[in-house]
Amino acid sequence: MFALGKRTGEVAAACGVSLTAVKGWRRAWQAGGDAALASKPHPGREPRLTPEELEQVEKILLAGACRAGFSSDLWTCPRVAQVIDERFGVSYHPAHVWKLLNKLGWSCQKPERRARERNEGAIDEWRKTEWPRIKKGARKSSYHRVRR
Repeated sequence: MFALGKRTGEVAAACGVSLTAVKGWRRAWQAGGDAALASKPHPGREPRLTPEELEQVEKILLAGACRAGFSSDLWTCPRVAQVIDERFGVSYHPAHVWKLLNKLGWSCQKPERRARERNEGAIDEWRKTEWPRIKKGARKSSYHRVRR
């Protein structure tokens, strides 16, 4: 738009930005051309784990927590942080481990708390036969019409 000779107000209206922003863009464009207006990534901290190390972390996770030396096969953020610290010497706060897991495509799962002795067949049968009977009886006994 600058090369076409558009005014600052026209560029601001077309882009939906302030006049001040367009003036800054124009100065940059005049000093460095189109390349000066190209978006630049914001610099950030270098990742503490290399892509290869992240792959190794995922292999460890897939192998299971028991193979990593824990008493159960449940992965938690503190456990993952501990494994990363022990294997790679990089310490992460457990709350930030979630970002790494998310980057690897892992999602938060909550284990179901069920007894090992649980009998699914007996539970289904109870739901089909006993629960409707109990439910009907409760409805009849708890509903009373009051008259004068």
